[in-house]
Amino acid sequence: MKKIPVITGYDAIKALRKAGFIATRQRGSHVRLTKIEDGKTIKITVPVHGTLKKGTLNKIIKDAGLTRDEFLRFL
Repeated sequence: MKKIPVITGYDAIKALRKAGFIATRQRGSHVRLTKIEDGKTIKITVPVHGTLKKGTLNKIIKDAGLTRDEFLRFL
């Protein structure tokens, strides 16, 4: 398993869009992304102020239902 690089919120949003998420709204410096999969709606909020901390990025990846390797392929 590779290490997750330090990325910005915009980079995370680009990767999640490649994974099938759609940006549904933005409020201030946070973007809400949504994906409907198997009848379930997955909603993720990504902060876009500077680089993301490791824990924040890992939580976003987990909530998206992706593995680290899958996320890295979308980067």
